[in-house]
Amino acid sequence: MKLGFAMRLAAVFILAAFSGLASSNTFKQRRLRAPETQHVLGGDVSNHHGRPSLTVPLVSSMSTGPLTGFVAFGDSYSAGIGTGVDGKEDDCRHGLGAHAELIAADLRASQGGRNSTVFQFLSCTGATTHEVLSGGGDSQIDTFNASLPADFALLSIGGNDLGFFDVMNACVFRFYNFYSGTCETALANAKTQIESDEFDQRLQIVITEILNKVRWEKKPWFFITVTGYARFFNDVTDECDDMSFGIWWNGPKLKKELRMNMNAMVLTVNAKIRKTIELINSRFTKDKVIFVDYDEEFDGHRFCEKGVQEPDYGRTDTWFFLVGGQDNARNGTRPKHASDLETLDPTSSLVDPSSCLEPAQKSGDWGMLALCYMVMVKHQDPSLQLTRGDFVAENSMWYVPTYYGKTFHPRSLGHEAMRNKIYEAWRALE
Repeated sequence: MKLGFAMRLAAVFILAAFSGLASSNTFKQRRLRAPETQHVLGGDVSNHHGRPSLTVPLVSSMSTGPLTGFVAFGDSYSAGIGTGVDGKEDDCRHGLGAHAELIAADLRASQGGRNSTVFQFLSCTGATTHEVLSGGGDSQIDTFNASLPADFALLSIGGNDLGFFDVMNACVFRFYNFYSGTCETALANAKTQIESDEFDQRLQIVITEILNKVRWEKKPWFFITVTGYARFFNDVTDECDDMSFGIWWNGPKLKKELRMNMNAMVLTVNAKIRKTIELINSRFTKDKVIFVDYDEEFDGHRFCEKGVQEPDYGRTDTWFFLVGGQDNARNGTRPKHASDLETLDPTSSLVDPSSCLEPAQKSGDWGMLALCYMVMVKHQDPSLQLTRGDFVAENSMWYVPTYYGKTFHPRSLGHEAMRNKIYEAWRALE
């Protein structure tokens, strides 16, 4: 049985037919309707839209093993840092609220249970294209088991390659206080990296290696969905001009010019990713890669929205984390998000001002970098006072990397919006 292109996309959710399983005796046809409580293709955060019924091939009860599978590659925006763990947090800071986890849950529910879908969650906080590419010690592509069912891939990459953390540190938080460098220099360095061809070339290699790993010519339905990033600020409001997210007292203000420059950086990165994907697709007769731009979904849910006094830790409508901020997962999902976050021993070399910088830089983990910079500058100037020192002490968060690393990353409702936009893009291809 050879599936049509539109059928293959629909079957991402209720897929049973793929190369090697298809035969007239193996498959039955019946119409499926998604359960009313389950989010599926075409729905939105409010779950008010009706759910489509799709006719797709199903594996018979005689078949064994998972019906479908997919893999998630990339950085912390894919890993879902801060969105909750069930048990102990892993080294990659995977979160239960990550959009990849939500898609996996939808697939499992649509196909009859947990064992129906293979989900390889390889995304890792701090990852750059180097960590995704094959050949490295922590290579995500080398870790990917292509012998398991894999019908599509998700990929989020670029922010760490192009200097997002350096900009956040120098322009917004100044974890290393005045040693953090100037905001102008950080923005200029990011601009230089964005304008170079190096990231484009590495992204092309990443996508090519993923396609080759799955032997795309034998899996013509396989495709890669690449997500971009969202602007962090409402940059037209005036209220934020005198507000600050700085870690230390008298931190930098969130002036309109700064917000505009940081938003422009995000839009430029998205445009660069989109252009690279268009170039890759031009080499195939049919597109193998989809770019999903979810930025507009965050309108009204950014920092510095009208009437908001930042930092507003109680505003659930903000879809990005603040330093130490709580998640905004829905009431129905919060009980399973009990967190046992990694806590560094105060005597660890990772928070030793004389030894922490090299491993923190090697990890690329924003939380590790932030903590290292903070202990370094505090060692140099013990008189420094945290803006919210009482809160940090009260919650014993000084040595918890995720407390700092999740900042400016999507909260659970943001990941829901990302998932919905992915579904919308897939539906447009039917």
